[in-house]
Amino acid sequence: MPVRREPLGFTDRRVRLRGRPVDGHPALPPEAERGSVRRITVVGEEVLSRPCREVAEFGTAELSALIDDMFLTMHVADGAGLAANQVGVDLQLFVYDCPDDRGIRHVGHLVNPVLELPGPGERRLLEDFEGCLSVPGASTTVPRTDRAVARGFDKDGNPLVIEGTGYFARCLQHETDHVLGRTYLDRLPARDRKEVLRQMEHNREDVFARRAAKAAHLGR
Repeated sequence: MPVRREPLGFTDRRVRLRGRPVDGHPALPPEAERGSVRRITVVGEEVLSRPCREVAEFGTAELSALIDDMFLTMHVADGAGLAANQVGVDLQLFVYDCPDDRGIRHVGHLVNPVLELPGPGERRLLEDFEGCLSVPGASTTVPRTDRAVARGFDKDGNPLVIEGTGYFARCLQHETDHVLGRTYLDRLPARDRKEVLRQMEHNREDVFARRAAKAAHLGR
């Protein structure tokens, strides 16, 4: 889910790390400092269109390394969220570094996420632009609820409850879609989907070049 949006009043002093308030957080999270850049899959690849497997083993070095790599890959691509199947791994996992509409930065990861949305009588749909790191160089408006709760676990198996409003709620919905084998294109009518794919075809090489330049700048 690109691009990390910084609303008016944004400050890194207002941070929630895995759902809990903390006193600030580095612009480049520690996970990204440890990680390596991975290739981001592109819409049309089979791994993006099937439900991901549940993570069965927690606390492993492999899971920690995957999260580290996903954080750096997301940062290099200027993303606000990234699911594991977007780096070719079909596991129910996503990472995020995303602000909400109140200027609070949310940072963390979620394993085996389950999304909870407001009931029909309480639901407020917002139309806003949405993109995807796996649909490079394209965006369009997508209706999403203005609130969302995602439940799951951290990499060590501890339960997490992540609440989001506004843009961060959109991020939680977008990334949970990924682990279910869906992209935001699946929510679009055929005509809009065709336009998004046209945008991608026109812009993708420029996006890939920017990502490569940023990775090179970081020495990765």
